[in-house]
Amino acid sequence: MKLILLGAPGAGKGTQSANISAKYNIPAIATGDILRAAIKEGTELGKSAKSYIDAGKLVPDEVVIGIINEKLASESCRNGFILDGFPRSIPQAEALDAMGVKMDVVLNIEVPDEKIIERMSGRRVCSCGASYHVAYLPPKKDGVCDKCGAELYVRADDAEATVRNRLETYHAQTEPLKEYYAVKGILVTVNGRDEVADTTADVLAALDKVEC
Repeated sequence: MKLILLGAPGAGKGTQSANISAKYNIPAIATGDILRAAIKEGTELGKSAKSYIDAGKLVPDEVVIGIINEKLASESCRNGFILDGFPRSIPQAEALDAMGVKMDVVLNIEVPDEKIIERMSGRRVCSCGASYHVAYLPPKKDGVCDKCGAELYVRADDAEATVRNRLETYHAQTEPLKEYYAVKGILVTVNGRDEVADTTADVLAALDKVEC
C-alpha cells in the first residue's frame, strides 16, 4: 500500500502512521526524519539540505523532493510506504506525480480546529520526559510532575498562539490537497475521535476497503 497521511498539526497523524505501519508492515516516512538521516549520512542532497538549515532557511522543495525520491526508490519501500508530512502543498503533490509515484490512498484525519487547540495547548511536559494534559491526563498536583516533583511547562510549539498560526498555515498551504486528491478519487476521510483507539479502528477499517 502506498499511502499519504493528511491532517492538521495535532490531528494524530504520527500515532496513526505507527499503527498503520505495524498492521501492513510498511515503513512510515516522516519528512523530518529522512532529512535528518540524509544529513547524517552526508549524501549530496543531505549536504545541500544542511546548508539551508544552517543558514536558517527553509529547505527548498526540489531538495526535499530529491531526498524523498531517493528514499522511495530504496528496497525498504518496495512493498509500499506511508508518507507523513509530505506533500505539504499542491506544487509538492504535482512533483510527486511527476516522479511517477502512483498513490493508492490519501487518508485525511479530520479534527476541528478548536479540538486541536484544546488538545495541544492543554499539554504539559516535564524535564524528566513525563507528559500530561490538563483535561485528559492531569497530574495529581496542578503544575507539578507526579514522577519527579519538578514544575511542568508548556512547550513553545504547544502555546495557543503558535498552534493557531500553525493551523492557519495548514489551511492555506496543505488543506487544498484534499480537493486535489478527491478529484483523483483516492481521498478517504476519517474523523478523529476523542479516544485514540476509536480513531485507529476507523482508520484501519477504512484502509481495509482500499484496493491496492
